[in-house]
Amino acid sequence: MSLQSSDPIADMLTRIRNAINVGKNEIEMPYSKIKETIARELASVKYLSSVEVRDAKPRQILVVTIAKPGENANITEIERVSKPGRRVYAGVSEIPKVKSGRGVILVSTSKGVMTGQRAIKERLGGELICKIY
Repeated sequence: MSLQSSDPIADMLTRIRNAINVGKNEIEMPYSKIKETIARELASVKYLSSVEVRDAKPRQILVVTIAKPGENANITEIERVSKPGRRVYAGVSEIPKVKSGRGVILVSTSKGVMTGQRAIKERLGGELICKIY
C-alpha cells in the first residue's frame, strides 16, 4: 500500500466515509497539517468526536474518532467539492448553503480553513473544500 495520494484530502474524506459505512468509530491516516486542520474544524462543529496526532516512525499519524463507542456517527454525507483537476472557488456572496443550512461547507480562505458560515461573517471567500451533512 502506498502512503502517497494525489489528493490527500479526498483520501481522508473517503476513509471517514468508509469507516462510517462499516461502523468503525476510530480511524488512522498519515498526518498532514491540512488534514489536521480540516478534522479539527469538523470536530468544532460536532461532526467528529475528537482529533489526535500521534508520533510514529517514519511520520506522525492522525487519529480521528468519528463517534464515541455505542453512538451513531453525526455524518450522513461527506463530499469533496474542489478537486486537483478542477478547483472550485467562491466569493463571499457565492458560498453555498448545504441542505438549507443544516450542513456545513468548509472553505480554505486567506485566514485558514473555516466553515462557510464563519467565512461569510468574516467577509472572506476562497476554495470550497468539502460539504458535510
